[in-house]
Amino acid sequence: MKVLITGGAGFIGSHLADELLGRGDEVAVLDDLSTGRFENVEHITGDKNFEFVEGTILNGTLVDKLVERCDVVYHLAAAVGVDLIVRKPLESLITNIKGSEMVLDMVHRYHKKVLIASTSEIYGKNVNGPLNEDHDRILGSPLKSRWGYSTAKAVDEMLAYIYWRQKKVPTVIVRLFNTVGPRQTGAYGMVIPRFVKQALKDEDITVYGDGKQSRCFLHVKDTVGSLIKLMDKGAAVGNVFNIGSQEEVSIEGLARKIIDITKSKSKLVYIPYDKAYEEGFEDMRRRVPDTAKARAAIGFKPTIDLEGIIKSVVEYAESS
Repeated sequence: MKVLITGGAGFIGSHLADELLGRGDEVAVLDDLSTGRFENVEHITGDKNFEFVEGTILNGTLVDKLVERCDVVYHLAAAVGVDLIVRKPLESLITNIKGSEMVLDMVHRYHKKVLIASTSEIYGKNVNGPLNEDHDRILGSPLKSRWGYSTAKAVDEMLAYIYWRQKKVPTVIVRLFNTVGPRQTGAYGMVIPRFVKQALKDEDITVYGDGKQSRCFLHVKDTVGSLIKLMDKGAAVGNVFNIGSQEEVSIEGLARKIIDITKSKSKLVYIPYDKAYEEGFEDMRRRVPDTAKARAAIGFKPTIDLEGIIKSVVEYAESS
């Protein structure tokens, strides 16, 4: 297979490139390095089946050329991370909506198959759980940056679904729930690498809000393995799948677990959302995926538990 990964120098994209090259595919990566890092793919630049292209998904001529010569597209390029979305809301909207529209237009032009990476942010403030793919979206005001991101990704999903229904473009949509692992940076709000970095330096661990909000974390290897299986699965076309762990932990509990694993002297410090992000910032109290649909389709099952995830991030941080 000749594969194009948009955002392929990012955390998830680079691991996906590793896996695809490992099974013998030819991989081209398109990334503007705004949040991705060349260091993430530097180790595979010597592989004759790998090509790195620096550029943006908003460049129609470039996307056209790359899509034309590939067989399938993994569309991962996006503005990600709560901190980035709050700081650069306009750039995030343009990248996530116009960029996805550009990719979908090109895969339609050249009759290619595409996987769209979406997000659990789709569900907004819906605290029911576990959340399945048909659960309602509950959002706050569109004037709040957080919900602008959720809406942009919903537009991505709607575009992909309509391209499939109306134009017969084979699309697969995957909603990712907190993927974590080596190469992930805490620079854009990702909590585990941020906590690990603080713990290793015996600094205060900064918990936003009251720390009672809960999340589930999936190792990146389990995520990329699922993306590949879904892309290879013909019956996945035209469908949306949750991919994530169901091992739920409070953010406060997560911080304490990281302190224990790293044997850190760090203390917890609680920072109100208004100070961490912006005035009026809204968060969801709980986010747990129902992954029954993915289990039925590809036998999805996490292979690395939360402790293993944290240890892999610690090991990477200590070696970086």
